[in-house]
Amino acid sequence: MGKKDAFRLSPKFMNFTVLAWGIFLTVSLLCFYLFSDGDFSFIMTYASMVRFFAFAVLVFKMLWGKSSQGVSLKTLELYFLMYVSRLMSIVRHEGYLPFDRSGDWFYHAVEFMAMVLVGVAGFLILGPFNARYEKAFDCFGNLHVPPAFGIVYLVGPCFLLALVFHPNLNNELFSDVCWTFGMYLETVAIMPQLYMFQKQVSRVVEVLISHSVFALGFARVLDLVFWISTHNELAGKHERNFSGWLIVGTQIVNVALMGDFFYYYFLSLNSTIGMQLPMTHSGNV
Repeated sequence: MGKKDAFRLSPKFMNFTVLAWGIFLTVSLLCFYLFSDGDFSFIMTYASMVRFFAFAVLVFKMLWGKSSQGVSLKTLELYFLMYVSRLMSIVRHEGYLPFDRSGDWFYHAVEFMAMVLVGVAGFLILGPFNARYEKAFDCFGNLHVPPAFGIVYLVGPCFLLALVFHPNLNNELFSDVCWTFGMYLETVAIMPQLYMFQKQVSRVVEVLISHSVFALGFARVLDLVFWISTHNELAGKHERNFSGWLIVGTQIVNVALMGDFFYYYFLSLNSTIGMQLPMTHSGNV
């Protein structure tokens, strides 16, 4: 049996992934009618729901396969910190909430549940499925960063950037910086996972992981659409909109970083093998 045959997907499994997306889209439509006023800002809530779906798929993959293979703990750590930071802002103030009814409580609930799923995924890697965790691939390439402190190289610049460039919709430094810090963190959170894909010898990405990462990227596209349309609101009456443009810019960078992934993901939709990455020289860790 060749390497490709080892990853070949059964029709039953492919039907399951289609069903999972179908159920999510149906639930999304139901939530729109139940919790939204039809305002454009619901796109923020929908992006949050897509992220929740991404981590739900990831946790299901790990529990179903009893394995953490191919999953980046560093990406999960960054997303968990992102959710903590964002929730510390939105549960206390309303400046960065959707304008419609979904911002009353539903948006908060979805963000919190997604954070819980990220925590569960991290627990599974550190706990029962640690033996299958590919720690050697979850690294920062030739930087030789100690694994326990690797995310500091991403967290530090994001925090400093948020401290200097942040909107003031909540009129409180701590709350505004927390929200902006979470926004900047989300830009870089996916990078360890993408790097891990490139380091894997097989170059075949497990199908549920590819769906999870695609959902995270799609959520970022939705956020980008929203903030491109409303970024001017991030500026105060007597301020230049540096923060607004920077937030839009970081999201563009995030989507650009995932460009190759999106390309190979869409190519894989008609494949029975799964998502395959091109063979490139990976160098030493």
